[in-house]
Amino acid sequence: MTPEITVLDRLLEVSELFQKDVARAFDGTPLTTARVRVLWDLVAAGPSTQHALAERLEVSARNITGLVDALEAGGYVTRTPHPTDRRAIIVSLAASARQMMQQMQADHAALSADLLGAVAPADRDALVRGIEAIAGRLRELVAAEGEASPRP
Repeated sequence: MTPEITVLDRLLEVSELFQKDVARAFDGTPLTTARVRVLWDLVAAGPSTQHALAERLEVSARNITGLVDALEAGGYVTRTPHPTDRRAIIVSLAASARQMMQQMQADHAALSADLLGAVAPADRDALVRGIEAIAGRLRELVAAEGEASPRP
């Protein structure tokens, strides 16, 4: 007997397809999903200290340093001294990365529209509400699990 395909099965399939699409899009570049997250954050928040980036992305200081090091080596970001805190460094998008991120934003919007276009117009609001509800519940479960897990 073949097991019934569940909503979770479909969500996992969508997640895997997105991962494959991202891997294809950045094949041959030094970009990874984690590095692109940094670039998206810089687009949204603007130039930031590494500390602020680490907090927003919920990664360690060591992790953000490695990500920014790689992005700087690839010419995607620049580091400059903080104007008032000599211990802090400001991370900004490089000019070439700004152009790339504008294209990435356009591609993102086009893919979003294309995917939503696969859903009947009458069903779109319900789909969005359902996805928001599922994402909200999963955030709650992940947060609760994090609180229940022992700290090292």
